[in-house]
Amino acid sequence: MDVLADVVTAMRTGPASSGRTEVRGPWGLRFEGSVGAGFHLVLQGTAWLLSPDLDPIQLGPGDAVLLPRGLEHALADHPDSPIADFDPAVEQPPQGHGARALLLCGTYRLDRERPHPVLSKLPDVVVVPADPGRHRSLHTAISILGEELDARQPGAAAVVPALVDALLVLILRAWFENNDCPTDRGWARALTDPAVVQSLELIHERPGAAWTVADLAADVGLSRAAFARRFTEAVGEPPLTYLFRWRMTTAARLLRDHDRPLATVAKEIGYTSEFAFAKAFKRDFGVPPGTYRKQLIPV
Repeated sequence: MDVLADVVTAMRTGPASSGRTEVRGPWGLRFEGSVGAGFHLVLQGTAWLLSPDLDPIQLGPGDAVLLPRGLEHALADHPDSPIADFDPAVEQPPQGHGARALLLCGTYRLDRERPHPVLSKLPDVVVVPADPGRHRSLHTAISILGEELDARQPGAAAVVPALVDALLVLILRAWFENNDCPTDRGWARALTDPAVVQSLELIHERPGAAWTVADLAADVGLSRAAFARRFTEAVGEPPLTYLFRWRMTTAARLLRDHDRPLATVAKEIGYTSEFAFAKAFKRDFGVPPGTYRKQLIPV
């Protein structure tokens, strides 16, 4: 079980949207706030990331930016350049005659109402700078994307969406690796602490098992007290609290993506009765599971 991949799959509510954006200076593009997570790749040239709440951030070739909460922001060739509203999915920006930059801009559709801590604990802007010595998978993917978008070779329509989908995990993985510190709390530590990540794998692989803290501790080779402390410090909540969260997240995904009976969904996440599951789900989501499923069906 790959915990990070499982989390990303659970959070995603649809395909990513993206667009190739070629600009020549002077240029400045404003991106409205989005319900998903915005992202940018600087494939060629340079850019500045601008936001009222942040100092300007200079970006170069190979740099990747993720905005987990869809923060309104702008990209420009210089912090003082005029800024125009822009939607990469429907338009191309006006062109100047200065230095060229090639960008890939888009949005990942994510469940922002119930974000997993992997996303909710991230800063508003995540920047993974190009670093030839680190994150080779990420930077190889960015390089291939740049070639595909610039050359527009046959088959690019199939290659580009697959690479864009993979980028979300690659960016998150690179960010956690960059911020991994044994003394820090948070998911950078949770995904690199062998005992914690092993327990997370067990929960994600078998959310319906009758887990106890003692069971999880025994499986990872720690005492109950040591495991509970270590898990809580890394993940930010106790093991059984996280287990409940993941059970409800899994239930929501099953209700969204499948037409299984509610009794089957209940059993898969560890409830012996449909009534007990419905009660827990309503307490967490505010509506019964049947109503939740109906709300997702297009009219």
